[in-house]
Amino acid sequence: MATLAGSQEAQLYWLALHLVPGLGTGNAVRLIRKLGSPQAVFHASLTELEGCGLRAAVAQSIVSGVSFEDAAAEAEKVRAAGAEIVTWSDPRYPECLKEIFDPPVLLYARGRVELLRSFQIAVVGSRKPSPYGRAVAEKLAGELGAAGLVISSGMARGIDTAAHQGALRAGGDTLAVLGCGIDMVYPTENRKLMAEMAEKGLLVAEFPMETAAFPQNFPIRNRIISGMSTGVMIVEGAEYSGSLITARLALDQGREVFAVPGNIVSKLSWAPNLLIKQGATLVQSWQDVVEALPTPVRRMILEAQKEKLGERASTALAGDATSGEAASSLFSAARKGDGDLSTLQRRLIELLQVDTSTHIDAVIGQMAENSASEIIAALCELELAGHIRQLPGRNFVRVW
Repeated sequence: MATLAGSQEAQLYWLALHLVPGLGTGNAVRLIRKLGSPQAVFHASLTELEGCGLRAAVAQSIVSGVSFEDAAAEAEKVRAAGAEIVTWSDPRYPECLKEIFDPPVLLYARGRVELLRSFQIAVVGSRKPSPYGRAVAEKLAGELGAAGLVISSGMARGIDTAAHQGALRAGGDTLAVLGCGIDMVYPTENRKLMAEMAEKGLLVAEFPMETAAFPQNFPIRNRIISGMSTGVMIVEGAEYSGSLITARLALDQGREVFAVPGNIVSKLSWAPNLLIKQGATLVQSWQDVVEALPTPVRRMILEAQKEKLGERASTALAGDATSGEAASSLFSAARKGDGDLSTLQRRLIELLQVDTSTHIDAVIGQMAENSASEIIAALCELELAGHIRQLPGRNFVRVW
């Protein structure tokens, strides 16, 4: 350890504390707050550690220093994965996360670590959402991301994935808190999304490297999602869903809670509708979220919007032919919409619903005057233009 640079040595102490068998997050935080640093913890006597409320076996593990060997191996794995450690003492560690009851002593991070200190809105919900829920999550996440907020979620199937994708498609920033090690891919179908987020956004985990996505990890992970966020928005969730747990954690942590109302006869609407009944902010548009946020957050969004408007005005007033042609091209592209659609494409858009998917066989059956090949070609063109989306099983929904 003597040959290590100061920062590397300090990080090794943090990792060693994190990996002490049986210590747990709550005890680790208490030790840091009482003794001041991991170095002080490992230099404390057995009596001092037991006086801090530790069990004898855990205190003996700290005094023996057995976790330092694991910490050195862990540090190598972190470097090999292209990740880094953000400890409690790191200025990049979110201050709001330190305010919760049991904050992690360190975070594993891969991607744009500066996003940790940005204003975040968490978007969470069902792993098996309705087409309506998926569309709403993607739309609102995209609009909030475009407004300058970082969209955080848990990389789970369903609403979480839709939120991350919506933010990325809108050119916004997004952050995922994983329920596994930072080097693991879960769920496996999100491998491409995780790779994109490691480049454009941020992946965060509390669990050591190579930790599998065990079911008990996700409630633990949820406290970080809410703890780092200014507010939490629930899109869909059943009576005993993880999204409801996250909302309750957010309330305990003093965060704003938002909910998107749903169909009262749908089980997926139980959690958001209950939260609205209990006082959560009802969300019909992204402005509903922004209006309920603290003044510093709203000021940041306003400044970001002013900056964007200034950039657009500068481009429009550039004056040279190239800029004029480019602006004209962008204007034409922006205007390209329903007026450029064929009669068949218009009818398909009218047929498809935002909140209910329609199978391709049903589409073809309701448009007998057109051949199947014509309908399939029109559907492909509409999907490429962003007017509709294809769901698994050759089901289609209209994009909101």
